Amino acid sequence: MKLYNYYRSSAAYRVRIALNLKGITWQHVGVHLLKAQHRSADYLKLNPAGLVPSLVADDGAVLTQSLAIIEYLDEMMPNVAPLLPKSAVDRAHVRALALSLACDVHPLNNVRVLNYLTNELGVTTDQKNAWIAHWISISLEAFEQTLTQSNMSGHFCFDDMPTLADAVLVPQVFSARRFNVDMTKYPRIVAIDALCNTLPAFISANPKNQPDFSP
Repeated sequence: MKLYNYYRSSAAYRVRIALNLKGITWQHVGVHLLKAQHRSADYLKLNPAGLVPSLVADDGAVLTQSLAIIEYLDEMMPNVAPLLPKSAVDRAHVRALALSLACDVHPLNNVRVLNYLTNELGVTTDQKNAWIAHWISISLEAFEQTLTQSNMSGHFCFDDMPTLADAVLVPQVFSARRFNVDMTKYPRIVAIDALCNTLPAFISANPKNQPDFSP
């Protein structure tokens, strides 16, 4: 499989985690967002939305949207490190956790939105960073409360094995720290993130461990 991704993209980071948890060998293809490589003609033929990640499966199928890719991987290999629980209600709970970050906060802070704030609306760097931290903080607060109130989490977001929710949470925490969000408010999240980052699948997926990483 080939994964077209950018080392710092939260969405691509999620898929790298899932691929690693499944033990799938994959080829990294860098698409540098800050160099506008996602807007090249060749990449737009692969993914007309011009977003990362894109996964080219072994049979040539092109898959886009990180959560759809992760569920595809889980359906193709259901007995290897399953990323969704068995019962329908538990699966809904894990999906809701993942979607609360992937859909409610991440789109507000991706590159094209931030570029619009800066280039079209004239927002300063400090204002842009405040925007990012504001929306991440609101989302993490709700996530922390959900973990506590649901009484479904164990060592991870759900029970004692990493799931789709953890694959989405860890990249969001990485982003939160980049923008100096006060993580002391979210002890449950911090504990889960710390545990995940002791696992080889998460360590290997970390942006700092990608071939095109640039500080």
